[in-house]
Amino acid sequence: MWYGASSIAARFLNYLLTPYLTGTLQTADYGEMSLVYALIPFLNIVFTYGLETAYFRYVQKKERVGEVYNTITVSLIISTISFTLILLLFRNSLAEMISIKEHPEYITWSAFIIAFDALTTISFAKLRQEGRPVKYAFVRIVGIIVNIVLTIFFLSVCPAIAKKNPDSILLTFYDAKIGVGYVFIANLVQSVITFLLLWKEFSAFRWKFNKGLWKEIMVYSLPLLIAGFGGMINETFDRIMLGWWSTAANPKVEVGIYSGCYKLSILITLFIQAFRLGAEPFFFKLAQGENAQRVYARVMKFFVITICFMFLVVVLYIGIWKHFIQNPKMWVGLKVVPVLLLANMFLGIYYNLSIWYKLTNKTMAGAWITLAGALITLVINYLFIPKFGYMACAWATFFCYGTMMVLSYKWGQKAYRIPYAWKKLMAYIIIVVLIYFAHFGLNMLWDNNWFNMGTATALLLSFAWLIVKVERQELMKIPLVNKFVK
Repeated sequence: MWYGASSIAARFLNYLLTPYLTGTLQTADYGEMSLVYALIPFLNIVFTYGLETAYFRYVQKKERVGEVYNTITVSLIISTISFTLILLLFRNSLAEMISIKEHPEYITWSAFIIAFDALTTISFAKLRQEGRPVKYAFVRIVGIIVNIVLTIFFLSVCPAIAKKNPDSILLTFYDAKIGVGYVFIANLVQSVITFLLLWKEFSAFRWKFNKGLWKEIMVYSLPLLIAGFGGMINETFDRIMLGWWSTAANPKVEVGIYSGCYKLSILITLFIQAFRLGAEPFFFKLAQGENAQRVYARVMKFFVITICFMFLVVVLYIGIWKHFIQNPKMWVGLKVVPVLLLANMFLGIYYNLSIWYKLTNKTMAGAWITLAGALITLVINYLFIPKFGYMACAWATFFCYGTMMVLSYKWGQKAYRIPYAWKKLMAYIIIVVLIYFAHFGLNMLWDNNWFNMGTATALLLSFAWLIVKVERQELMKIPLVNKFVK
């Protein structure tokens, strides 16, 4: 719970930059920045190659904790140095590949960001495994605050100082020509400070490498690399493909609009991230229990109920949420938001379902499922981006995650049966979609802000009443919540 809460807090602070950046940067510049941040997650997957999950898997035997930590950390240091040198060597080619050939320096800064982030991956995992949420939260949040402060300093404070006092000492390291590049510089400083704050955990390893253990870990983790790589194709590569295949006058503007509107899935994406951080160690520890499958099913039910509420909170109050994007020119893309929210709901359910192949050591199954999703993403975007632009990206994401969810459920029930109440859960999802269409239809009849807010609140409360009615017995078992449902 603490890791999830701190992750939400840290990522929420980071998301607070979205209104600032969309209001400060030109749409094309925001699109350029988004293209780089679409590449970084791919490289993060390569740099860490599934070692975080492998660490949780292999430290369950207490007598091997030190050996596992040493072997994984040594492997990570060697691979990080190697991958960083490769990135620096091919930075011009990578910049051209993602449509920013004028700025290869963005790739240079990104390479070091990814390197420092990779080196802290197992240190963060160590904090989670050892049950040290306070330091985990502190480091995460301090890093984000540094990023926010430096971004605002470079993009707003320095230009203002340069205008009033060009000779100010504060401008010694400032160059207005760098522009949006200061976003990456701020991120790099954040990554370095995070690494320094985790130095004690990082330096706890010894230069001892168990080759046999490493091979065993690689057999487990490399399929996760494939799954993670496919996952990033599904999650972020659509921005790069939009830059390639958009027929708009300026594809970077399209990328900027889509990326800005994608941020409105903030509630669900934050919750999914928090869930993954808190649930993975919990699931592995629970696996030895007698009623593990029933607990997994119960967790899934409340997970789906929660994301259904989140979906409604965003789509019913989109008139408020749109101001999170400070550039009104980007609001033209708001039509992608409901589609992307549903897609991310499917992704969250998929992550919940994926426990079966991690517990049974069948991680290659996860790789195949994710690659199937990646194929759907590539085909739909290739065929439809030239005609439909970013709407094709949104629907590709929807069908990709929907397919992955179904495949994982079907396959998982054969390999590791969990009694999910899937009919009820699908009914909840269908109901919230119908509520969205009902609200949309009502507001087509009368476009009035007060009427919009009133009907949104009434429909949201109606769904809450339905959940209480149907799930009363389950809700009565939850402390604090039971006081409100008696």
